[in-house]
Amino acid sequence: MDLRFTPEEEAFRDEVRAFLRAELPPALAAKVHQGLRLTRDDMAQWHAILHARGWLASHWPREWGGPGWGPVQRFIFEHECALAGAPRIVPFGVNMLGPVLIKYGTEAQKRHWLPRILDGRDWWCQGYSEPGAGSDLAALTTHAHRQGDHYVVNGQKTWTTFGHYANRMFCLVRTDRHAKPQEGISFLLIDLDSPGVEVRPIITLDGEHEVNEVFLTDVRVPVDRLVGAENQGWTIAKYLLTYERTNIAGVGLSLAALQRLKVLAQRVHKGGRPLQEDPLFAARLARVEIELDNLKTTQLRVLAAVAAGESPGPQSSLLKILGTQIRQEILSLTRRAVGPYALPWIDEALTLQGADQALGPPGAASAAVQYFNHRKLSIFGGSNEIQKNIIAKTVLEL
Repeated sequence: MDLRFTPEEEAFRDEVRAFLRAELPPALAAKVHQGLRLTRDDMAQWHAILHARGWLASHWPREWGGPGWGPVQRFIFEHECALAGAPRIVPFGVNMLGPVLIKYGTEAQKRHWLPRILDGRDWWCQGYSEPGAGSDLAALTTHAHRQGDHYVVNGQKTWTTFGHYANRMFCLVRTDRHAKPQEGISFLLIDLDSPGVEVRPIITLDGEHEVNEVFLTDVRVPVDRLVGAENQGWTIAKYLLTYERTNIAGVGLSLAALQRLKVLAQRVHKGGRPLQEDPLFAARLARVEIELDNLKTTQLRVLAAVAAGESPGPQSSLLKILGTQIRQEILSLTRRAVGPYALPWIDEALTLQGADQALGPPGAASAAVQYFNHRKLSIFGGSNEIQKNIIAKTVLEL
């Protein structure tokens, strides 16, 4: 299998790089490169820039506002954006709900919701996890019963990323309590400004308000907000999670983080020599670089199979496992590289102005924050242990 890019694909890479040089705001790229906090406005700004170019929904078909790219073009675009310091596209609307609506939604749902995702009128969050149902998602207990032309929803969701920014949530609810766990679930679109919705913050280990709890008490949801058939939600959920897990792998983000780590290892000195010359550190750095190069090749093989009409299947779980482990190792090495400067942090150091005055090498102010925040990578989207079970069942046919 030839995994080299064609001349046309290399020309596309040049086009993406030119676009990023011209359109990516330098202040925004600086915040991303330094690992600083992005505001809602920062994320919305990049969303709008990509939408104006027609490059926001890179995997959507042209008929619904996507650029019509193939898998390799998307691979190139995501990698170049990461290397340039572009913010990640908030995935819930564009990368997760959008494909679900395109595949399972009615024509009316597509015409109404897809344009609103693209132009930013709706900010979506994900209502999957619950206090007693995380990786074991089929154990969810949030339930909905039909009353006339509405569903009435009661329950609780947790770890709801950016729920405090969102105005809508796509949500898994149990609509048949007597069916087998996977067979009684439905997929609803819920307005978060509806009576009975309460969003409470969860402050994570890095001191950030990124995730939330969402409480639903007698929330009325119109029946036309049901996506797919009633009790078909598990099928939809699995389809959506394939996109989420591939996105979590973050090969481009790891390449960018590794590049920054290697620069840091040249600047930081230990015993009078650059850190990159320390045998133990150099060995770990070399190991993670080899693993990342192997992961990149694996992703290209998966993309080649998709381009040939095959389904990625359990490969998305494999990418998720390896991708998250590699990113966590890179962040661990970064924290070690900045040494004592990674210990304390204050809020002012995590803003662009504070970073200009921060002590230590570039990126020191956010090294610990990034390390702690990304402990979650191996858990969300289905824990890595669950992904190994999926691979065992589908590949080994156990």
